Amino acid sequence: MESEDMESDIMALLVDLHRRQDRQGPGGDAQTRTAMDLAGLWSQTGLRVADIGCGTGASAFVLAELPDVSITAVDLFDDFLTELTMRARKRGLSDRLRTVAADMTDLPFSDEEFDVLWSEGAIYSMGFEAGVKSWRRFLKPGGVLAVSEITWLTRERPESLEEYWIGEYPEIDTAAAKMAILEKHGYAPIGYFTLPRECWIDAYFGPLANEFGRFLGRHEGNAAAESVVAAERAEIELFQTYGEFYSYGFYIARRTDAIMSS
Repeated sequence: MESEDMESDIMALLVDLHRRQDRQGPGGDAQTRTAMDLAGLWSQTGLRVADIGCGTGASAFVLAELPDVSITAVDLFDDFLTELTMRARKRGLSDRLRTVAADMTDLPFSDEEFDVLWSEGAIYSMGFEAGVKSWRRFLKPGGVLAVSEITWLTRERPESLEEYWIGEYPEIDTAAAKMAILEKHGYAPIGYFTLPRECWIDAYFGPLANEFGRFLGRHEGNAAAESVVAAERAEIELFQTYGEFYSYGFYIARRTDAIMSS
């Protein structure tokens, strides 16, 4: 029970650190639009989109640029959804967005409810293969799945880096391996690209580092808060040192009627 309480405290601290950020992971508005281009969304109207692991709404607000779109923004954390709702109101987007507080492993949706499933930097929470497999039923036939996922950029990489990421996320792999998983579970890949360095440094790490002082001030003397910041600093340093070997890959695929493997 003590371990569970500690994990809960750390998660609450992480939410507090990230809730004031535009992004809760690497990404960029231009990259979201590129994925929308590859998915062929701009020419369609009346799309129903679920943004899974939406955070405070960075990708949802870009998706809201689509004509006559309806977006369901899903996140586990109410604080993120509260922030998203406030930002949507300020942008005049409240009529295009609704929020749902839910665990991505147990989504409260009907089969074939959505034309598009979107998830930037969040599917790792349940694992790439488990996510694309379990979410498929919520897509209409021919619907689009678009997710960004941590991906090796090279065939070989430093052993220490590989050990770190295998420890953090055993499903990290190359784009070819991720494409094979999509095909295995009834998707036809239609687009792929990697996030550039600025999506990490300028859009995510920089603003996050600027928040460290205020965050520690809110939790003065809290050893857990100090450990959270130390872990974030280590992640920043890791990418600055080894960013040529990994990034987020953006995968765009269409649901097919292909028979899925078990």
